[in-house]
Amino acid sequence: MRKLHLIFQRFSLSLLLSFGCTLAQERSSTASHEFELEVQSEYRYFTDNAQFDGQKDHFPSIAVIPEYNIEWNKGYESINFTGFFRLDRDDNRTHWDVRELYYQKAKNNWEFSAGLKKIFWGVTESNHLVDIINQTDAVESFDGEAKLGQPMLQFTLTTDYGNFDFIYMPYHRKRVFPGERGRLRFPIVIDEDEITYESGAEEWRQDIAFRWSHFIGAFDIGVSHFYGNGREPLFTFDTTGQINAFYPVINQTGLDLQVTHNAFLWKLESIYRSAEAQDFFAITAGLEYTFSNINGNGLDIGLLSEYLYDDRDELALNALQNDIFFGSRIALNDTQDTAILIGGIVDMESSSKIFSVEASRRIGSSWKAELEARIFSSIDSQEFILSNFSQDSFLRFTISKFF
Repeated sequence: MRKLHLIFQRFSLSLLLSFGCTLAQERSSTASHEFELEVQSEYRYFTDNAQFDGQKDHFPSIAVIPEYNIEWNKGYESINFTGFFRLDRDDNRTHWDVRELYYQKAKNNWEFSAGLKKIFWGVTESNHLVDIINQTDAVESFDGEAKLGQPMLQFTLTTDYGNFDFIYMPYHRKRVFPGERGRLRFPIVIDEDEITYESGAEEWRQDIAFRWSHFIGAFDIGVSHFYGNGREPLFTFDTTGQINAFYPVINQTGLDLQVTHNAFLWKLESIYRSAEAQDFFAITAGLEYTFSNINGNGLDIGLLSEYLYDDRDELALNALQNDIFFGSRIALNDTQDTAILIGGIVDMESSSKIFSVEASRRIGSSWKAELEARIFSSIDSQEFILSNFSQDSFLRFTISKFF
């Protein structure tokens, strides 16, 4: 199965690169080019002893992230590329991906894209329920923010009644899980090639999605629907303790809403997902209040609070089934773009807690430093997901050089 993934990526890459080179040659006199390369050195340290055999504590790694963009026809046509490669001590975290490689054309009130692309939907901070298009890069980040590129055709129509997005997805990408030496994993190492599909067409099932979004006064609203292979596998355990997993065919209807009122942002995301194996409802709702330009020196401090509910209870893959999130976003708005996000998630039914700190700061004109900490505290042994991570509190330090 992994060979099929590599063949598909290489075919898509060669096809789009050939197309891009042809267009570039034709438009070389009027095209504008941009290239940026980020080289990232990362070190992760897990502070507690390993919970499962084979796991390590120290994970140095290096990542290379090239970006290239070419525009022509006065900017109405472009080809955009973002690559990613990481070399890590965990074999499964050593991986490469084409995050984005797509052709885009805009004209009048419509826009068309074809290729591998990332699309983000949602407004809440702690859990992105409606963000269904791209597969999560589970070995890259714990919070689900990192995504794999999704092959698609996208058509966007802009009208006085809102924006209408139509997305066709010809291929499903599987989630990769940490390897034997990796942390934040189950007792049994999950091989993505062993995860099956409900659909007989497997990863080649043709998926579709639609979203309508609009501004109405202080209201920013989005309504979406997705039909196809789910991005989350369903897990079951047999009598011997082995994990069985498959990707179900799902229908997911989502609502995202943000209301702006003075310094308040009221946020809501809600989904209803139906499948032959499982139906459920989930919601994340809360607010953010920002104290702006404190003492006149540009300092902004935002206070955040959200409630998270998922009626799958302990079977929720994200482990957020009845929880409260609280946090603070601090932006110094200085020339170094210093930013800090501090937060915590508390389970309303057990003692489980997760605390986090994320900070970043530019150094000079071409360097950037980032710090991340995740602390798992008093994790309840009955938690289906989090009980496997109870000894996986970690620190992550990253320094990046931009060329």
